[in-house]
Amino acid sequence: MDTYLAPFDVLGSLAHIAMLQSINLLERDELTVLQQELKNIYKEITSGDFKLEEGVEDIHSQVELLLTRRLGEVGKKIHSGRSRNDQVLVDLKLFLRHELEVLVAEVKSLFDLLQQQSEAYKDHLLPGYTHLQIAMPSSFGLWFGAYAESLVDDLTVLQGAYKTVNKNPLGSAAGYGSSFPLNRTMTTQLLGFEDLNYNVVYAQMGRGKTEKIVAFALSGIAATLSKMAMDACMFMNQNFGFIGFPDELTTGSSIMPHKKNPDVWELIRSHCNKLQALPNEVAMMTVNLPSGYHRDLQLLKESLFPAFGTLTSCIRMAKLMIENIKVKENILQDEKYKYLFSVEVVNNLVLEGLPFREAYKKVGLDIENGSFTTGTKVNHTHEGSIGNLCTAQIKGMMDKVLADFNFDKVNKAVEALLA
Repeated sequence: MDTYLAPFDVLGSLAHIAMLQSINLLERDELTVLQQELKNIYKEITSGDFKLEEGVEDIHSQVELLLTRRLGEVGKKIHSGRSRNDQVLVDLKLFLRHELEVLVAEVKSLFDLLQQQSEAYKDHLLPGYTHLQIAMPSSFGLWFGAYAESLVDDLTVLQGAYKTVNKNPLGSAAGYGSSFPLNRTMTTQLLGFEDLNYNVVYAQMGRGKTEKIVAFALSGIAATLSKMAMDACMFMNQNFGFIGFPDELTTGSSIMPHKKNPDVWELIRSHCNKLQALPNEVAMMTVNLPSGYHRDLQLLKESLFPAFGTLTSCIRMAKLMIENIKVKENILQDEKYKYLFSVEVVNNLVLEGLPFREAYKKVGLDIENGSFTTGTKVNHTHEGSIGNLCTAQIKGMMDKVLADFNFDKVNKAVEALLA
């Protein structure tokens, strides 16, 4: 699990040693050689040439060992003014911040595709259901668009997690500060953090809490994908028959030659349901811990770190399926869907002057005695309805959420550290 943190440990160390030199705990020439060697190690990490050696406790020890091996005594000075506790904390924050940025880009890509499909199929009607009973006319434009807008809210929650992550814990040491005159504002600026975790005890208390907040944000996106996957499995069922997929995106049966199973959607659904359990898993691992560091916290990595890869894979697979979806034409011409339009008939009677309750009663009696007749024309024009999807407005909400992340500040800070 520590290998996830390797590049971020180097970034944290680059900021830390620059601060140490500013308070005269390192000489200028010592800073220069340490910076150069840390950048060399960073390149080794990104090129895949870095490994955690047998017998070395963790990634933090490995980086310090390499510095000492290559530079001698000056390598040992890098740990002045910090504890392994706040070193791990800052690495976690930097890792989570990076992973959240990657995830936002993936979600935005799925959002764009859903909006594209919403517009492409806005005139294709399908049944809407309540209680899994035929209810009112819907459309594929509404269906795709609903999941696009759901992702807007999911990223709003994710933004809250990002703001929690984007605070600097470095300098809290073991959780009680340091007698060195550390300049924590300087490391905050060098690492592109938006602010500090000021209280050193709270900086340590944030471990576990931060992971839980992030896990909750991931679970929201997973919930959206899981619901969409369930819809797709149901809509693909022959009793619905609304959508289909190319043979290469379905699987067959070992004994039933007619089968085309929605295995991809089923696996997305299961993975995402598992991700929805992640916040509770993190909570149960931290629920009875008092303030201060505890080794229990180390196990959080095993649950949270792989979750990003799992969720990203689910998003990409969902995109592949949606790109290749086949939407059935003229679904509502089937006789069994004629009662979908009962509300349209009621509303038309109201527009002709009949009170709603009387119109409702009349149409209900017509259905009961078998005399109900209707057309299949739908005229919904209000905001967010079949005839007015408000695609541009939903995109505007997404653009506003994305703008508030302010990734540019973070990326410029990281580039400056590595320059």
